[in-house]
Amino acid sequence: MMKGVPYVVTVAILALAFSLASAYDPSPLQDFCVAINNTDSAVFVNGKFCKDPATVTANDFFFTGLNIPGNTAASKLGSSVNLVNVDKLPGLNTLGISLARLDFAPYGLNPPHTHPRGTELLVVMEGTLLVGFVTSNPNKLFTKVLNKGDVFVFPIGLIHFQFNIGQINAVAFAGLSSQNPGLITIANAVFGSNPPINPNILAKAFQVDQNVVDYLQKQF
Repeated sequence: MMKGVPYVVTVAILALAFSLASAYDPSPLQDFCVAINNTDSAVFVNGKFCKDPATVTANDFFFTGLNIPGNTAASKLGSSVNLVNVDKLPGLNTLGISLARLDFAPYGLNPPHTHPRGTELLVVMEGTLLVGFVTSNPNKLFTKVLNKGDVFVFPIGLIHFQFNIGQINAVAFAGLSSQNPGLITIANAVFGSNPPINPNILAKAFQVDQNVVDYLQKQF
């Protein structure tokens, strides 16, 4: 009788582990759940209402335009990101994936940011990028220069960046492990929140004069 106890305990531990493990985007229980914004004849799944399968078409799984370069001139940072998530491609709902095109002018920057719900896998198509991410405490930096065809992964939730160190435009594509990975740009969040964070708090946190904080907040 006792010989079976370790087996039972092992099975119980594995069952508990699997019950605690979950994807950041829940796995679908059907082939697809095309997202819609209204509730007519719909089922609510993963934050979106499912379109009636009888009315789904190929266009629900289709997006066009990632061949078009982004307008990097419209950004002070010289970069542009075109994210194809569930809001632009309804067929992504419940599938746990999205895609982005990143364009960089010479010395353009995609500033330090984080995706709270998705790991990012980046591949460089043109140009040369300096990329990196910072771990949680003790905040170790991992950085690498990427050339055409190189791939780099940014773990979920960690602060990361991409910087075009070349004198020509750069292009990259990124896959993300969520239909809606989210975006927190560090500088915007800290200095451009609404309502703003108390300048005294930021001055003490960054160990700078409050005038510096006031100046930075005005930039956002």
